[in-house]
Amino acid sequence: MLRSVIHYGFHFLIPLGIALIFFPKQWKKAYLIFIGAMLIDLDHLFADPIFDPDRCSIGFHFLHSLFAILGYSLLTLLKKTRIIGIALLWHIITDQLDCLMM
Repeated sequence: MLRSVIHYGFHFLIPLGIALIFFPKQWKKAYLIFIGAMLIDLDHLFADPIFDPDRCSIGFHFLHSLFAILGYSLLTLLKKTRIIGIALLWHIITDQLDCLMM
């Protein structure tokens, strides 16, 4: 239970704090982008079973692969895609934390 609270808190609450602190003028847009980064979990639909609470997403699902993470990192280099890259990397960090808590 605690693991789920931490995991979803890191997916929904911490991004709000990040948006308010680092993007105060456009915090609503930044927060929506962070929430939109959850779409990378669509790659879970290609797994069997779709959801396994004891499976680490990092390195298993294709949008959670090292290659994808490199792409997300590159997005942070351009001003137009920086928030998207940060949001995607935050999603990966959150999932990695979940893996460590297993």
